Amino acid sequence: MDTKNAILLPGAYCNSKTSYSRFLTREVTIGDIPMGAHHPIRIQSMTTIDTMDTQGSIEQTIRMVDAGCEYVRITAPSIKEAENLANIKKGLVARGYNVPLVADIHFTPNAAEVAARLIEKVRVNPGNYADKKKFDQIDYTDAAYQGELERIYKKFAPLVEICKNYGTAMRIGTNHGSLSDRIMSRYGDTPEGMVESALEFIRICEDLNYYNLCVSMKSSNPQVMVKAYRLLVEKMVAENMNYPLHLGVTEAGDGEDGRVKSAVGIGTLLEDGLGDTVRVSLTEEPEKEAPVAIALVNRYSRRKTAIEAAPKREILTLSNETETKAYEAHEVNTFVGGSLVPRVIVDITKENLKDPFILTAVGYRYDAINDKYHMGDQSVDFVYLGANLPSFTLPGNLKVLYDYNTWINLADKANKHPLYSLVEFNKATTKDPVLNLVRISNTDLESDDFAQLVADKTIVFLVETDYLHGMADQRQFFANLQAIGISIPVIIKRSYPVSEFSGPKGDIMNPEEPLSKLQLYASTDLGALLIDGLGSGIWIDSPATATQHIASLSFGILQATRSRISKTEYISCPSCGRTLFDLQETTQMIRSRTNHLKGLKIAIMGCIVNGPGEMADADYGYVGAGPDKITLYRGKKVVKKNVSSAKALDELIDIIKSDDLWVDEE
Repeated sequence: MDTKNAILLPGAYCNSKTSYSRFLTREVTIGDIPMGAHHPIRIQSMTTIDTMDTQGSIEQTIRMVDAGCEYVRITAPSIKEAENLANIKKGLVARGYNVPLVADIHFTPNAAEVAARLIEKVRVNPGNYADKKKFDQIDYTDAAYQGELERIYKKFAPLVEICKNYGTAMRIGTNHGSLSDRIMSRYGDTPEGMVESALEFIRICEDLNYYNLCVSMKSSNPQVMVKAYRLLVEKMVAENMNYPLHLGVTEAGDGEDGRVKSAVGIGTLLEDGLGDTVRVSLTEEPEKEAPVAIALVNRYSRRKTAIEAAPKREILTLSNETETKAYEAHEVNTFVGGSLVPRVIVDITKENLKDPFILTAVGYRYDAINDKYHMGDQSVDFVYLGANLPSFTLPGNLKVLYDYNTWINLADKANKHPLYSLVEFNKATTKDPVLNLVRISNTDLESDDFAQLVADKTIVFLVETDYLHGMADQRQFFANLQAIGISIPVIIKRSYPVSEFSGPKGDIMNPEEPLSKLQLYASTDLGALLIDGLGSGIWIDSPATATQHIASLSFGILQATRSRISKTEYISCPSCGRTLFDLQETTQMIRSRTNHLKGLKIAIMGCIVNGPGEMADADYGYVGAGPDKITLYRGKKVVKKNVSSAKALDELIDIIKSDDLWVDEE
């Protein structure tokens, strides 16, 4: 281990849980752009054009580099594509682009061995490079298991030797859905299996004195992905390794869903100082991925300097536990906490409070003829009105928060609840008998005023922070509550002023940037807590963002963290040269007819590589099987093969209907 910082404590996966500190990895040489150690976090993406289309691959790569990509990955499913990488490389250099290329390898060791002689890096998937996945359950004896490892060693060693001789880097890229039958038989479909799958290949590399490696642990489920990377760091440190980490959520999808899911997974790890290169996988043109990755990474390239320049402040630590444990909150009068799904609060004070139609922005459809509201799957639970009084009657199932001084003077307090500062609550002579929301911070936990709250069963905490490393501050708040035996429900609030979305010069690049950055920042800050089971609700405050976008984003973050399911989830791959149909067009077509099926997970995969394995988390799958041919899956099992693409969506809907999971759209 050539560049390692302090040894982590047992069970720790990062340098510090309370201060931003990047985990120091070894340097890996990839062409002229090294990765790891003290180098910047690198940006990369993958082409979607057929690798045999040399000119198309060159043009797309140039667009990606111009958008900010520092490495470009290209699929090499067979020897002919691997050989053509030399032509693509030559064409790029002729255009003045010496970007390192990465060959993406699945199933074909011979293609990897060709590519490793021609370009700067190869990616191999240990689940299908020298192993197999046929969904067979085999009980391996220790001797049989060791025999398989020896077979893999012999098959993998030639590639390692070529990489050593040619100075080629390698990524050991584990994917949750493509774990081999051997790994699945011993470890199951788990983060432990993902980590061991990679470590087996890393150990072979080290035995052959090859160390020019980085590692990834990708999953379409951000929760699985985060657990796998954290466990990988623990295991690597235990084995005296510190290889750079390639971060990504695979098959994240498109639009807001793809950005939110990516930020929850990638951002959570970046918050803890993990990650040396980032690829955001969107079902969009690849040049659209780099700006998202850059926006995520830039927060951390500036964070250490910003924290050092800010006034000194220590996070209160009443607990030094290295393990983050889910926070078990008691329930407050059927409103929040306990086994209830996390609640969504949205500030609507900037809206016209004379117009009943404004509540459509927070999920309530107003029927003017009958003067009534209809709820949807994404109707918010609370709205904040501050000191404002609406001129229309609010729906009875929508709960309203007022500032305490306004609430105390309301004649009708039904479904209306006060929001206090800690001082206000302790001075108040009249309190809500049902629910009292109290603003609180980490430092309040040591005050005498806090001690008076503990016995009150109507209290819900609203925890806010202005600390630059705010996620760590709020995470420690939960650990502190656990340390002193408190189970009061906690709503997590983060505020994002317009200045939060500005660049170094204070300029906002375009009108969409505040929204796109809010998607990434809030998904990171709140998602990193929710993914660990922390929080009974969320409140995103962003004056620069429309109310309807804040409401949609709130539910998107809860969905991505699997905290609250309110819509259909699409696990769609970002496309590559192996893809057998137009993924973007097909994804939108499937979404248009199924996006009302709350709770269903539908996978849309371009080819068999991203088929039954990668969509392991899906209920149904739509997978390219050949030109104009689609194979349909129920879970991991094939239901219909080689269906014409013109009929495939209707056939998929028929399968869902046969399982009694279809509902007609309103």
